[in-house]
Amino acid sequence: MRIFVTGATGFIGSAVVKELINARHSVIGLARSDAGAKSLVAAGAEVLQADLKDLESLRSGAANSDGVIHTAFVHDFSKFKENCEIDERAIEALGGALAGSDRPLLVTSGLALLASGRVATEEDGPVPVSTSYPRASEVTAMSLLARGVRASVVRLPQVHDRLKQGLVSYLINIARQKGVSAFVGDGRNRWAAVHVLDAARLYRLALEKGTAGAKYHAVAEQGVPLREIAAAIGRGLQMPTVSVSTDERAGEHFGVLGLFAGLDLVASSALTQKWLGWRPTQTGLMDDLAHARDFEPENTKSNEGRYAASK
Repeated sequence: MRIFVTGATGFIGSAVVKELINARHSVIGLARSDAGAKSLVAAGAEVLQADLKDLESLRSGAANSDGVIHTAFVHDFSKFKENCEIDERAIEALGGALAGSDRPLLVTSGLALLASGRVATEEDGPVPVSTSYPRASEVTAMSLLARGVRASVVRLPQVHDRLKQGLVSYLINIARQKGVSAFVGDGRNRWAAVHVLDAARLYRLALEKGTAGAKYHAVAEQGVPLREIAAAIGRGLQMPTVSVSTDERAGEHFGVLGLFAGLDLVASSALTQKWLGWRPTQTGLMDDLAHARDFEPENTKSNEGRYAASK
């Protein structure tokens, strides 16, 4: 199959590109920069140089493919609403090019607010778009079903390896700025996690075997307590680990990440594993945090590590 991948030079997208090529698919990768384009060529992919706002290029990439994997999202939480709107328009453009064709569109979403007080499952419906949580990825993907688009969703938890750890990487940066590694309240809230290579394999399986309207959970660990994550960051940066209260002090400390810092983002992947035959096999979040490149002295990091961590 010839697959168009958005976000193809990012942390997750680049792993998906390699997984697809290793499985003998061909890839058209979306790249914003010349450097990104060169990295895709080196990986064996074709290049479409544009960004998520270039809807005509997105339509062209989708129209010239056998399916689309949409991993791109602008992770600037200070402009979260604006970036959610960019994502929504991009998904609509991709879907419009695939309508009525039976070619798959695999859209990336998350686990936030899916369930309260319990483990989220693949049977949970999309979170309604609201002013407090404006991300519309999943709602938009599911709306395309009525237009004859074979859309499905991959819900991501914290995606990690030893170079990067999703939202945990933001916690590391905040700890550096504040001089302490923090968690909210008693720190018992948990974040689900998956290794980036396991996630990439799930994207490929969902593309090859997936069904329209399905929600797949790329979850290897149902939930790692934030208190343990904060303690690992404290050890890595050699600084104290502290609790901040759940009132305005949490927002003060975590800034725009305060939306997620106190959430219990736990989820099961039992149905995903049953449907697709997917089994996570890579290292866990705490193991990768114990050996994270972010905690090494700057002069021991490779150029490759610095580049990957900046994506």
